[in-house]
Amino acid sequence: MDFVSIRIITDQIKPLVAFYDTGLTATWFTDDFAELATPSCTLAIGSTRTLALFGTDVAQPASNRSAIIEFRVADVDAEYSRLAKIIGDFVQTPTTMPWGNRSLLLRDPDGNLVNFFTPVSAEAIRKFDRRTGADATA
Repeated sequence: MDFVSIRIITDQIKPLVAFYDTGLTATWFTDDFAELATPSCTLAIGSTRTLALFGTDVAQPASNRSAIIEFRVADVDAEYSRLAKIIGDFVQTPTTMPWGNRSLLLRDPDGNLVNFFTPVSAEAIRKFDRRTGADATA
């Protein structure tokens, strides 16, 4: 099995894609579907109109309270400085977590929790270097 993507379903596809497009580049496949690819995974965003292809009532936009969308970044404090100019509220400013990541938590326009993190402890750095290769910068 190969984990490929996470898909968010939204009523407001353009603002949500624009939110993530500040750090990634979106590829629009239709007016109702875009993807933002990273070296390790893809964030797919679909409008509620795409739900008809899967059946009725399979997903509800802006109702997630259990998943966290996570992005490894080179410098979480620099990302905080950059985002502070455009994000009104943060769930948590940069904080070093007990497991060795420095994390910044915020919500996207649909209310999904987003974590930008940088491994900072030796153990966390080793863990992510094993997963992505020692030369990974994202």
